[in-house]
Amino acid sequence: MNLPTPPQAHTERKALVLFSGGQDSTACLAWALNRYAAVETLGFDYGQRHRVELECRQTVRRELAAQFPAWAAKLGEDHVLDLSLLSQISSTALTEDRAIEMQANGLPNTFVPGRNLLFLTFAATLAYRRGASVLVGGMCETDYSGYPDCRDNTLKALQVALSLGLDTPMTLETPLMFITKAQTWALTESLGGAALNELVVEHTHTCYLGERSQRHAWGYGCGSCPACELRARGHDEFLALKAGA
Repeated sequence: MNLPTPPQAHTERKALVLFSGGQDSTACLAWALNRYAAVETLGFDYGQRHRVELECRQTVRRELAAQFPAWAAKLGEDHVLDLSLLSQISSTALTEDRAIEMQANGLPNTFVPGRNLLFLTFAATLAYRRGASVLVGGMCETDYSGYPDCRDNTLKALQVALSLGLDTPMTLETPLMFITKAQTWALTESLGGAALNELVVEHTHTCYLGERSQRHAWGYGCGSCPACELRARGHDEFLALKAGA
């Protein structure tokens, strides 16, 4: 599998990771802690239906610090921003109690228009104040739901706009952009071994419905929403690839 190569030497730059407490953002946090000298995290409360992720993200941070002392020394402050405005201007299955379904435009109704654009703009503003020049996000256009604000071209354009608007270079890193969910499992294993993958299974949250009463081999969730299906399929493929290695 072709994976982002963990660097041998740490850069002295400071990074801000968009950290939801899900599998992808946890993989990105581990990736950033392995790469940068200092890392802070940022979460968003936007009235999401699966707001249990806001609790999970604190558990994940604590477990990462406890199990990986070298990373703990670099893990800095956590920030949470109130973006409840998003739920006021959006009518989606992520911000309302409604069935998840496809829309006429070919996108699932879990798409929150402008979400990542706003997230990254606020993240860049915070990074500027905190002395960070790198933003790290779990956006991916390989195994994903088709959200246009997760695509590489969108992020490249936004990196240019943010750097110009702040009059300082701002790098947007998306280590998962071109890898599958199976490769994401492999990436976390390469960064933190089986212990990190077990942490992902036990403590992260991805399910769109906020379900944490059902425990599967890949983690907690309803097992049927698009996020759960992607995570489960990726886990199965990861185990199959490991078995065939």
